[in-house]
Amino acid sequence: MKTIKTLLVVAVFVVATAFTVSSTKGGYKVGDAAMDFKLENVDGTMVSLADFKDAKGFIVVFTCNTCPYSVAYEDRIIALDKKYKSKGYPVIAINPNDPAAAIGDDMKSMKLRAQEKGFTFPYLFDEGQTVYPVYGATRTPHVYILQKKGGKNIVEYIGAIDNNSRRPSEVTERYAEDVIDALLAGKKPSKTYTRAIGCTIKTTMKTPQPE
Repeated sequence: MKTIKTLLVVAVFVVATAFTVSSTKGGYKVGDAAMDFKLENVDGTMVSLADFKDAKGFIVVFTCNTCPYSVAYEDRIIALDKKYKSKGYPVIAINPNDPAAAIGDDMKSMKLRAQEKGFTFPYLFDEGQTVYPVYGATRTPHVYILQKKGGKNIVEYIGAIDNNSRRPSEVTERYAEDVIDALLAGKKPSKTYTRAIGCTIKTTMKTPQPE
């Protein structure tokens, strides 16, 4: 009887952890040089940071279709791209979720969402979940602002877009905008890290590893 109970406990644990959130260790810190990548966009093309020859930097946002926090930020992410793309800081959105663990985060659904919302930026799929662990992203949305320096993409900010994840009208601090404005003015951002608020990144792998 005791053996049966033990097996049941183990079975419950396996089911509970089969679609566990990732426990990403490490990841980038402010001042690190971020790796480039080549991921599939919703338009079928392969996109990398190196493709943006005239960019001064990037607003890399790990986001998805299914997280309520990500959905709440969609219009603000579009606004960031419209405001800063022409100034040299385009948005690069990446969906880090494994569709097997997050139904609705597959490429077909991504294409539909991008079309419905009129995304003005690349919306890439992290196939095999090889990119987000390297960056150290743990939430959707999770923002990494990069600045081109000496041929490298230096991390200047990690965290949230602003200080109100659910109510745009009640935002009092626009972290991402403040950082980019400072960089465009040739200044060091006053705030380089905030805690990302959102859904945990979903995976069927216990310890996803980069290639």
